[in-house]
Amino acid sequence: MVFKTYFLVGGAGFIGSHFVDSLLRIDTTKKVTIYDNFSSGKEWHFQQHNKDARLRVIKGDVKEIDKLHRAIAGHDVVMHFAANPDIARAISEPSIDFTEGFYLTYQVLEAARLNKVKRIIYTSGSGVYGEVDIISPEDQGGMYPISTYGASKLASEAYICSYCHMFDLSACVFRFANVVGSRQTHGVGYDFIRKLRADPTQLEILGDGSQSKSYIHIQDIVSAVLLAHHKMTQKYEVYNVATGDYISVRDIASIIVECMGIKKPVHFKFTGGDRGWKGDVPVVRLDINKIHSLGWRCQLNSAEAIRDSALAMLKYL
Repeated sequence: MVFKTYFLVGGAGFIGSHFVDSLLRIDTTKKVTIYDNFSSGKEWHFQQHNKDARLRVIKGDVKEIDKLHRAIAGHDVVMHFAANPDIARAISEPSIDFTEGFYLTYQVLEAARLNKVKRIIYTSGSGVYGEVDIISPEDQGGMYPISTYGASKLASEAYICSYCHMFDLSACVFRFANVVGSRQTHGVGYDFIRKLRADPTQLEILGDGSQSKSYIHIQDIVSAVLLAHHKMTQKYEVYNVATGDYISVRDIASIIVECMGIKKPVHFKFTGGDRGWKGDVPVVRLDINKIHSLGWRCQLNSAEAIRDSALAMLKYL
């Protein structure tokens, strides 16, 4: 099946805008629509495509239901990126991951169903697994999210799966490791750069610095998603996407200091504890054999991805 028209919910954001770049490089792509409320998305993320007649940009919120339904008509694929980008925000706003997470997914699904969309691509995350002691595969073992963010992603996955079986949709769901790269608007590297810009003599680090996870470059994410999308034969598929290696927060801090060219010693001030905030999973390990079975391999390891993203962010932060 050839997919020619794409509707990107949250397409002006960090991750979504890189898919805009890639989709517009494909000759068979006839239309790419960005639907975004620009709460974190930026116009400069896609301004290089302003003269491409295939690109349409609609400023709108998913909660504007009638507007969403009209806009989504005539598209083969819906790519759903919109979500609360700040996992820790739920500590002070417990409903945020329902109103800006699961509820948005439901509205996107309904709009897709009513407009007979062929495929849903959903960006989930490793937070659905919670704190587990094994390398997490996609289809084995329990999932016990310890954050409302992870819970909203897991609930969204379940609803997407049910819609595929009840309403003749197909969907590809991706559980990403920590995504980094140019146009980042949040994340540990982003925070470190902002803190060191303000005071290059010291750096506050949440937790004890031993938190260890995979950090994957946005270009590796794009290649994995598009490969799985085009190779998909089942009604519903889920893929973990990660580098297969890991890096500690302490080591990330050292890379950021180096990339910023700070010559004098920087005092790392750890807030203590084994995690950065309530709901943070300090150690994440993902099984990536399934995405590897498609022939995909990442081009950058975690340290390389952090370094590349830092150098990119330093150009605009």
